[in-house]
Amino acid sequence: MTHVPPPREELRILDAELWQLDTRRAQLLARRAHLIRLLHPALPPAPPAAPPTAPRRPETTAPRVQNVLLVLGGILLTVAAIAFTLVSWGDMGIVGRSLVLATVTMAALAAPVFLLKRGLRSTAETVTGLGLALTVLDAYALHEAALNTVDGTAYAAVAAAVLAGTWWAYGREVGPLRLPPVAALAAAQFPLVLGAVAADAGPHTTTAALLLTAAFDTVVALRTSTKHLRVAASVGVYGAGGWGVPAACVLSWEAVGPGAVARSAALLAFAAAVALYAAWRVPQRGLATGAAATGGLLLVAALGGVLRASLPGLWTVPGYLACGIVLLFAALRVPLPGPVRRGALGASAAVQGLAVMWTLPLVLVALLGPVGWTGQVWAGAPSHLRDAVTVWAPWPADAASAPLVPAAVAVAAVLLAGATRAATADTGTPRVRTADGASASGAADTATTDTGPTTTAATSTTDTGTPGTGTPGTGTPGTGTPGTGTTATAPTGPTAPTGPAHATGPTAAATTAWRDQAPAVAGHAALVLAWASALIIPAAWHLLYTVGLVAQGTTAAAVLAAAVYVRRPHLTLTAVPLSLLTAGSLVLLSLASRPATLTVLAVLTAVFAVAAGHRRLTAVCASASLAGAAGLACAVGAAAEWPPAHTALLVLTVPAAAALLAARVPRAAVPVEATGACAAFLAVGLAVTDPPVLALVLALCAVIAAGTAVRADRRQAGYVAAALFLLATWVRLGSWGVSTPEAYTLPVTVPALAVGFLRRRRDPRASSWSAYGPGLSATLVPSLLAAWADADWQRPLLLGTVALAVTLLGARHRLQAPLVLGGGVLVLDALHELAPYLVQLAGVLPRWLPPALAGLLLLVVGATYEQRIRDARRAREALGRMG
Repeated sequence: MTHVPPPREELRILDAELWQLDTRRAQLLARRAHLIRLLHPALPPAPPAAPPTAPRRPETTAPRVQNVLLVLGGILLTVAAIAFTLVSWGDMGIVGRSLVLATVTMAALAAPVFLLKRGLRSTAETVTGLGLALTVLDAYALHEAALNTVDGTAYAAVAAAVLAGTWWAYGREVGPLRLPPVAALAAAQFPLVLGAVAADAGPHTTTAALLLTAAFDTVVALRTSTKHLRVAASVGVYGAGGWGVPAACVLSWEAVGPGAVARSAALLAFAAAVALYAAWRVPQRGLATGAAATGGLLLVAALGGVLRASLPGLWTVPGYLACGIVLLFAALRVPLPGPVRRGALGASAAVQGLAVMWTLPLVLVALLGPVGWTGQVWAGAPSHLRDAVTVWAPWPADAASAPLVPAAVAVAAVLLAGATRAATADTGTPRVRTADGASASGAADTATTDTGPTTTAATSTTDTGTPGTGTPGTGTPGTGTPGTGTTATAPTGPTAPTGPAHATGPTAAATTAWRDQAPAVAGHAALVLAWASALIIPAAWHLLYTVGLVAQGTTAAAVLAAAVYVRRPHLTLTAVPLSLLTAGSLVLLSLASRPATLTVLAVLTAVFAVAAGHRRLTAVCASASLAGAAGLACAVGAAAEWPPAHTALLVLTVPAAAALLAARVPRAAVPVEATGACAAFLAVGLAVTDPPVLALVLALCAVIAAGTAVRADRRQAGYVAAALFLLATWVRLGSWGVSTPEAYTLPVTVPALAVGFLRRRRDPRASSWSAYGPGLSATLVPSLLAAWADADWQRPLLLGTVALAVTLLGARHRLQAPLVLGGGVLVLDALHELAPYLVQLAGVLPRWLPPALAGLLLLVVGATYEQRIRDARRAREALGRMG
């Protein structure tokens, strides 16, 4: 019977046979190629086939070439017509002139009708442009020939109006041509402006003409369905409005008298109405929001201009701010589409931001102005706080109302946060009242459309009919039938309303997230603004120096209390830095008077110490209290007329207190210990002029560091304590006039050798260089340098004895560091002792002897070089085996 191998074995057999077949096939192909070369040796190799070349593509298309040719032809014909009109006009009579221009114009305007019938639209557009240009030349020729007595500007205004109407009618009659409506719109930009100039009207009338033109363009842009006409109208809006709105703002700012104020306010109000109308009608959300913001700013400018002219100059900024806040609450209370509401809120925020920026220089002066007292400490307290603040920078004029600005913005922020929080209390989404009185979610996203189809998944109610069922009414929800004011749940239907739609997707999520964070942001802003208002009140209202200090101290305490008692931890991050800034400015202000300095530092130290009892503020407030205590110690010493070195002893109470507090409150240990270290550095700096007291200060600092090292987590402080004790010893020796180097080095060597010995006992593998090298070097090296400079014999003898003992100990215990250091110092010390004799011997020997000895030495070294190498290698290996 046939044996069938297992699948794995059969697969291996098949792979082997296939490999053999491939190998045999390759051999046969190679043999075949060799035979072909033998049979056809004379045939030249075939040239490689050239790669197929791609057909050359034209660089432009036929329609583009046609358009370029048509445009160039139209331009040349227009130039020729202008040249004929302006240059060759005098060669013909009045009848000839009229017939030529009328004939050519009529022919140019009639030709597009026949061209359109033949489908030549581009050519018709070109000829139409020529005909429109000829109508302008006709108007010019009519003025020069028959109406040259009429004022040129007035004639141009009337001609522009007539041409605009004529071109518009021509475009509607001829057919689908783009150029006539656009040209008519362009001509319509000039009649009102030229008419105002011709009538020699004032700036208010001219500005009104520009704004009316912009309003006309706005209506055209919103009502037309033709894209090119909409683009042209938008250009006209930005052009006329770009000149008219700034002109109205300048007129409002410069208006003097009730009449001028009323006219400028009316201009701004009209511009605002146009912008708000555009925001209400434009379908794009971004454009709607921008237009609404522009309208809101113009409304504020109009009302603020009236207040500016009616009130004194110091109320100018508060007046504009009041209008901005009114706009804020109007945007929140009045039912508006979402984009319009966002634009109004943005305009209000911009006004409030500009008002706050106006007070920013005052805040900087109030904070940084007292720095000038650092150069004239206790020079005498001024009568008013403003004089103490303006040591470096002057106080701006008309700033008495400045504190009201940040205060008003803070109140607005608090009210806005409260309204948002109340609106999100139930569902987490603000709810506003729509136009029909219903409550809809999304204060910034709910839109009440005027007309248009219902939106997919849009929540709304209808005036009549049953929502969501398609019952006849003003609209049919669920089928996409256009309706009016529809606000019902529409599961299906078109998704392209003509008005602003509800925000969905990422936009809605971002808006919801912003509303969730709005109360917290408003809380931070209100706190900062209230602090800024309280900070500039003493200087702005010209309070007495003492009263101003009390007011600023109250501000610091109030902000700190807000950080303690407010149940929102995130406000602490804002309140504590503000309190520290206020306290710093208060300390600088108090430098004008000795009693004020002592009182302010004592009170601030106590206030921050009390606040440190709150768990969230322990670290920062404890550090601030210690810093205040250090300043108070310096002030007390200066008031008592103590020397700075004696004051340093009083300052040392701060590091001691910091060490005790860090041990009691571990969570605040790092900032408290850092403050204590800074106070210790201050004490050392004060005592640096008196060496004995400096030694005492260093020793006391060492005691404090040693006490800190008792804690298990601060063992490393023991090294600092040892270093401070050593420095204190050195300073004390220096103050006693001790010049022996061993007196300074032995206090280092003995502890270092003891530590190295203990380390070697604990870790026998530790190197002798790390254990004994630092301690031995600290004494042997300075002593060797002193011995080389010493002419007596006692120091070299003692140093040599010690070096010999160290060398023998190193050899006894097989340690590298003692052997190398002791031996090296011993050799150098011996050379120092032999140096005089070597000098005398060098003077007695003949001059040829040193070169001869050097040559002999080189010969000996060269002859025994290999042996010396082996000896050096054995010595190195023996030394390496030591510890």
